[in-house]
Amino acid sequence: MKTPSPPPEDPLLIAIAGPTASGKSALAVQAALRLDGEIINCDSLQLYRELRIGTGKPSARETESVPHHLYDFLKPDEIYSAGRYMAEARKVCHLVRDRGKIPFVVGGTGLYLRALLQGVFDGPSRCEILRDRLEKMVQRRGQERLFRLLARKDPATARKIGVGDRRRLIRALEVYFLTGTPISLLQERRKALAGYRILKIGLNLCRTLLYHRIDSRAREMFRSGLLDEVDRLLRKGYDERCKAFEALGYRYAVRTLRGELKLEEAIELTSRDTRRYAKRQMTWFRREDDMRWIQSPGESESALKQLLELVRCSTSR
Repeated sequence: MKTPSPPPEDPLLIAIAGPTASGKSALAVQAALRLDGEIINCDSLQLYRELRIGTGKPSARETESVPHHLYDFLKPDEIYSAGRYMAEARKVCHLVRDRGKIPFVVGGTGLYLRALLQGVFDGPSRCEILRDRLEKMVQRRGQERLFRLLARKDPATARKIGVGDRRRLIRALEVYFLTGTPISLLQERRKALAGYRILKIGLNLCRTLLYHRIDSRAREMFRSGLLDEVDRLLRKGYDERCKAFEALGYRYAVRTLRGELKLEEAIELTSRDTRRYAKRQMTWFRREDDMRWIQSPGESESALKQLLELVRCSTSR
């Protein structure tokens, strides 16, 4: 009597996350070359065309060596949602998987990674009139007023968001007022990504090293022509309040072009804001279940060895 064969394992999907300037893209390229993979962007600002210097996109050499997906396809003033990212990224992951290759989902936008892996609820579209009213409430009464209002309508979501995240507070209230249902209840209806063995890998550099890398990146952005890139966007008619200018450093580049800031001030402010952003990223990723941490910069041989070992262990379970 033959022993029944074990069921085939689901194909592997590798997510590489971590703070800005930790070397995620470099690690992904080297790992994809070794493991026959393709890279799917998971950075909300690398989706946008014409934003190259300030968003840390992969280099031309990297994109030529490994197929890259979901980069450079949005206009700088185009609105994009986590729900749309979920749908488009899942479609690309399936295409990569069906070619017999490993999808590498790479980037620092935790909300997008969670949307891809856990799903998003089928919520209402943006309502600009309602959002404008909520923004005016913040201007008149402060952000704490939004938080207290959400705490009454949806205490579970208010506890999760906290008082400091205006954008998420507004979205949660928008959903409640448009649907009459707390967003926390709607989120329970999400459908997680199925059909993969998911390996989540995070880069966790020591603070001193990470901050040094961030400071170097900020200086290099301005040295490499960030002011020229921003000037071209403005000359094309893009409003400085559009989505593109939410990228770190871009608003300070605008102020420098206007003569409101000196170059060194813009560099220092960009470094400061990037360090703060990196701290928020790490707070988010530390809350992710089953994250496997690598303590080395992504460009290092050590990081690649650790990733390959994590893959080997995940396959041999």
